[in-house]
Order: sequence, then structure tokens, then C-alpha cells
Amino acid sequence: MLMAASRPPINATATHVKHLLASLDKLDDFDEIIDVRSPLEYADDHIPGAINAPVLSNEERVLVGTLYRQVSPFEASRTGAAIVARNIARYLETTFADRPQGWRPLVYCWRGGKRSGSMTVMFNMIGWRARQLDGGYKRYRGATLEALDALPAALRCVVLVGPTGSGKTRLLKALEQAGAQTLDLEQLASHRGSLLGALPGIAQPSQKRFDTLLAMRLRELDASRPVYVESESRKIGSVALPPALLQAMHQGACIEVVSTREDRAAFLQQDYAELFANPEWLKAQLQRLLGLLGLHSRDVINGWLQMVDEGRRIDLARELIDRHYDPAYARSSHAHYTQLPQATRMDFRPNDADVVDQARALLAALP
Repeated sequence: MLMAASRPPINATATHVKHLLASLDKLDDFDEIIDVRSPLEYADDHIPGAINAPVLSNEERVLVGTLYRQVSPFEASRTGAAIVARNIARYLETTFADRPQGWRPLVYCWRGGKRSGSMTVMFNMIGWRARQLDGGYKRYRGATLEALDALPAALRCVVLVGPTGSGKTRLLKALEQAGAQTLDLEQLASHRGSLLGALPGIAQPSQKRFDTLLAMRLRELDASRPVYVESESRKIGSVALPPALLQAMHQGACIEVVSTREDRAAFLQQDYAELFANPEWLKAQLQRLLGLLGLHSRDVINGWLQMVDEGRRIDLARELIDRHYDPAYARSSHAHYTQLPQATRMDFRPNDADVVDQARALLAALP
């Protein structure tokens, strides 16, 4: 009986730590947000502003998982605890060595479990007012998906529609400079959305990371003001747009951006300047079109590759407009943009120095 009486209730630890939990709506209450997941998990996505202080490295996480499956949960927990303790000790001597006594960090892992719990308890033992995110990243991810589903419905989208090379992205940036509210999806996706839309040396974000960046931007938008955005397909490179945002765009007012063929060719060759600086990468992108839906023969592709080798940017731009971009634009269905028949026409000169003035004139002419 004495032994039983001296033993704490089974749920005492959980009750003791419960007061260290913080809900998702308290993110702004903390001095710092710490993601203790592995570097690979952090790279895939993380709460904006969070720093990565993994209590298990990528390799250590694999080791603990292997022990759990192949040996026993106990052995995995024992080994994992030892590694986590060593890593937290190292952070106390390095990363967090200069944090003041009243520091208030928020710590999270995947589900608000042992990884973040260990660091939170240790920090509080030291005297810092650390809290653990209730539900961890998993709960944050759920809130992101909810935001992507709910927020677009309140937006009043004004969509810039036009073929590749007409300067829609330049007009979008000019509209922002002119004081309009814009949503630059291609910037968030690190991709220009067209045949040569990939950016050399710049990887696109993961789908989860794109979702986080997009949700963060949607929360910043003022629903009482129009939101100018480029027309996009369901996917921008490798990342997909949420259905609710596509629906809001498809129902929005449209501006048809019209540029002359020569202006478009000049604009594209400027746009391709960085691509021509990496001709082998550019040729690899063009070769991906070989046999695409049977649209381009090997002779056509080889002709484009020769233009790259010879540095004939303007010729390549004209060829792509005539033989790829415009036929693709003609084949694409714009029926989902319900207000396109009533679109405002914008005769745009994308290469002129007065693009911001052109944007101001457009805003002044809109109802």
C-alpha cells in the first residue's frame, strides 16, 4: 500500500505538462518559434519565421524509426532520448546560449509529441517560459488547408488574360507599383508558368511550402479591394493551385492584355536573357518538347537548338510565339473564365519605360 500510495497517478505527467501547451492562435505571442523536426521535414514546409533546431537529424530520425520497427519501441525510445538530450545540450551551448531569462519560445514538432515536448520541458526547467504548440505542425497544416479552402471565396479577383509574351507579369508588377492590390502566384511558385517558366538554379517550393506561402499571402489581402492576378492553369510548374482560388479567379472580371507580335518577341528575348546565359539548360528545356502531343518534330526542335547555339534570341522568340505559344493558347479553353466575353481590353506596351503610367491609366479607366 505504501508503494502504491507513493506512486503518482498515471496521468500526472500529462497533467503537469498540459499547462505548457499553446494553441495555434497564440503564434504571435512568442519571441521565437522553434521547429525541432528534422532538416528534411523543415525544408518541406514550416511555420513562417520558425528556425530549425532539429532534436533528431535526418539520419538519426531514420535510425530511431528503424529501431522501432525492427527491434522494439523501448529500444527506439531509449536511443532516441539519449540523442535528443545530447542535441538539446548542444543547442543550449550554441544556438540558444544568448537568450535572456525572460525568453518566450514556442516549440513544435510533427504532432506536438516527444520531440517538442522534450525541449519545452528542458527550457522550462532552466527558467525560460517555453510552450509547446498543441497538435504541432500537423495542426498548422490543417489550418493552412482550411484557409486555402475558405479565404478565396471573399476575394474580388480581376484576372489578366493573354498569350505568353504579352507582358502580364510586368503589368501585374506595374499595377502593384500604381497602388493596386496584387496576388503574384508565379512569384510564390518560383516559376513563370510557361514552356520556359522554370528558373535556372532556383527550385520550386514543395506543394506544402507553396500552400503555406499562398495562405500567408491570402490572409494579408484586403477583401474589400479588388485583387489583380494573372490567369493560370491548375498547375504552375510542379505546384497546384487550390480549387477554391481557381474558382474565384474563373468568376472574376477579366482584362485582356494585348501586345503586338514584335513587342511580344522583344519582351520574350529580354525575358530569356538569363536563359541564354545557360544555353545547355535552355536546350534541355526545349528538348523536353520533342514529341509532346506530337506537336513539334525533331527538325523543328533542332532548329530551335541551333538558334540557341547561335545566340539568336529574337528569332527563337518569334518561332516560339508562332509555332508553340499561340497555337497552345488557341487550343486552351477559356470557357471557365465566365466574364471573359465582357473583358476590358488593355493594349499594353510591355517594353516601354512608362509601364507604371500605363497601369495607372488602366486603373483609372476601370469602373
